[in-house]
Amino acid sequence: MRRHSMKLVLCLFALLVPLSAQTLVNGAGATFPYPIYSKWFDEYHKLHPDVQINYQSIGSGGGIRQLESGTVDFGASDQPMNEEQLAKSKNKPLHFPTVMGAVVATYNLPGLNRELNFTPEALAGIFLGKVKKWNDAALKSANPGVPLPANDIMLVHRSDGSGTSFIWTDYLSKISPEWKSQVGPGAAVNWPAGLGAKGNEGVAGMVKQTPYSLGYVELIYALQNKMPYARVRNAAGKFVKPDLASVTAAAAGAASNMPDDFRVSITNAPGKDAYPVSSFTWLLIPGQIQDGAKKKILVDFVRWMLGPGQKMAEPLSYAPLPQLVVAKELKAIATVQ
Repeated sequence: MRRHSMKLVLCLFALLVPLSAQTLVNGAGATFPYPIYSKWFDEYHKLHPDVQINYQSIGSGGGIRQLESGTVDFGASDQPMNEEQLAKSKNKPLHFPTVMGAVVATYNLPGLNRELNFTPEALAGIFLGKVKKWNDAALKSANPGVPLPANDIMLVHRSDGSGTSFIWTDYLSKISPEWKSQVGPGAAVNWPAGLGAKGNEGVAGMVKQTPYSLGYVELIYALQNKMPYARVRNAAGKFVKPDLASVTAAAAGAASNMPDDFRVSITNAPGKDAYPVSSFTWLLIPGQIQDGAKKKILVDFVRWMLGPGQKMAEPLSYAPLPQLVVAKELKAIATVQ
């Protein structure tokens, strides 16, 4: 009887040990790359059952704040940290580009499910609150023959600190002197017009539910919700559809001139095929990690993400990283202490 009880105890112990040995790594930040991050963390867990990476999609601003406060092991942002943020951070975060994506103008026009053309001037006018009607001349001139309604444009923007907002306002600041002087780029700005919604999910949901609305979201959110999105006239004067090819074209110049800290903007990039509201997105990995097990996991994950992980980007409508950038990142991840 005693031998049987001992065997039972040993069996229970064997079942419990793997559960207790699992290492949990916590991260938080950008909603822009959440679909690909969710896929990556799930696939990585299948390869390493003893590792669980938990990621909260709370916006780039929240991710940076949580990383600075030490409540997460890594952050994620579509906006590079600025010098002030880096100076305040005790764990010396390093930026690692993960994929590239597009922020698109998506809209809900009842009875009109087709691609529209937007000029930079029209987009700046809409978000400054000056272009208020769908049939405004700024929109009609770029869409000849399209029956645009006389309804008000119901504008939707992000309410939270958002890297997607940074990409959008960074673009608007480059193409509109008025936007740059009155509002400027930022993850959280004083919007001249519109209603706020939280996350890419929130903006997509509000636009989908609100007739005659317009907002901006990461491309995959428009695709997942089967929402139309616009072509935008780029710096070369061509109306370009956001897709993998046009995002890759936007990054062409940056790839060969990538700074050592990887903090770079590719909005309004030159080139006839470049989609103008494109961006890298970054994982923020502490340069110094005290927990040896978590350091090993994060370094290994970044290396895996830069290799097999890149093949998972295109099915989710993200552009994989240029090989020049991958090679540079593989050297940088080796510096984590």
